[in-house]
Amino acid sequence: MSEFFDNLETRDPQERQQALIQSLSTQIAHAKNKAPIYKTLLDDVNPDKITDIAAIAKLPITRKSELIEQQQKSHPFGGYAAIATPELAHIFASPGPIYEPGSNRHDYWRFARTLYAAGFRPGDLIQNCFSYHFTPAGSMVDSGARALGCSVIPAGVGQSELQVQTIVDLSPHAYAGTPSFLKIILDKADELGSDVSSINKALVGGEALPPSLRAGFVEHGIRIQQCYATADLGVIAYESSAQQGLIIDEGVYLEIVRPGTGDPVAEGEVGEVVVTTLNPDYPLIRFATGDLSAIMSGSSPCGRTNQCIKGWMGRADQTAKVRGMFIHPEQIDKVVKRHPEIIKARLIIEWIDESDTIKLLCEATDADESLQAAVIDSIRQICKLRGEVELLEADSLPNDGKVIDDIRKYD
Repeated sequence: MSEFFDNLETRDPQERQQALIQSLSTQIAHAKNKAPIYKTLLDDVNPDKITDIAAIAKLPITRKSELIEQQQKSHPFGGYAAIATPELAHIFASPGPIYEPGSNRHDYWRFARTLYAAGFRPGDLIQNCFSYHFTPAGSMVDSGARALGCSVIPAGVGQSELQVQTIVDLSPHAYAGTPSFLKIILDKADELGSDVSSINKALVGGEALPPSLRAGFVEHGIRIQQCYATADLGVIAYESSAQQGLIIDEGVYLEIVRPGTGDPVAEGEVGEVVVTTLNPDYPLIRFATGDLSAIMSGSSPCGRTNQCIKGWMGRADQTAKVRGMFIHPEQIDKVVKRHPEIIKARLIIEWIDESDTIKLLCEATDADESLQAAVIDSIRQICKLRGEVELLEADSLPNDGKVIDDIRKYD
């Protein structure tokens, strides 16, 4: 069986670029015709004039904040989707809230290629531990796995003992989910004295994969590779066996721009990842992810010829990803406004004992244990994550406008 998913992965780079530019021209025409918002945003854009990367760089940027704003005006998708019922199969909800469409299109999020690069093959049984609850993460892997010819155990997140028992009983070959939850499963298996060695490969995402954590999985005999995907765009880039950067997916056009602008930066310079998807059902054009990365020189030693990015290098804004879930400053504001006693708040994100932790520091009046418990509950409801709360006296936090402070450091 070939090392490559298809011939697209080994195209001449110039051939690929020309094909992408032509596809973008077609996508822009389609978006203007089918997605209401683009009739306005791209009103003065002639798709036939999109003939080079300079023309693409002149198109307007769309940011998550704008997506949220438009969705509040026009439910559910703010006019960005190009499908409606009966083509619409799912409506997913991510923190923000942001609503994403799903259709029955074959491999809608393009995960089959990514799974293949991670060593997954037709006939594999996959324990899919990405969340199926509201967010599309579980479905993203699920649809790609079925497109590849794999079977799926829709395990989701949690119930570590049942996860272990399922692996013992069904002997799945592969795991998909966050790296921290895979560690939880392996630790629980050790505690129970259970054999989960049938898992020999894993595709992980949603959070960082530090070298120490990767090494631990390798010691368990697990080939582990990571991917970079979002609920809006599907797969953006993925790791191959070479494990030297993330290879850009064949179904997107990726740019690195100077944060706060739409201007592309030079190769190797760190900037914000901006993606145009070729998905006709949800044709997001120059969608700013808020993630920082950089284009690497050359191509992957694995033989795939598409460009590589260095992977996640931080956020261009204060939005952060914790345990696979985004936390936006707007959500922290909602928590604060629920509790009049809070004067000011700052969310601290740390990496402790190989796991993401969050703590909300709150300047508060009339602080007591009941307020602390209530704020913890608000975080869980609004951010969909468990976190700690520390109550402080007035004027304890710096006056620097920072709402989310991501101080995670990985070995």
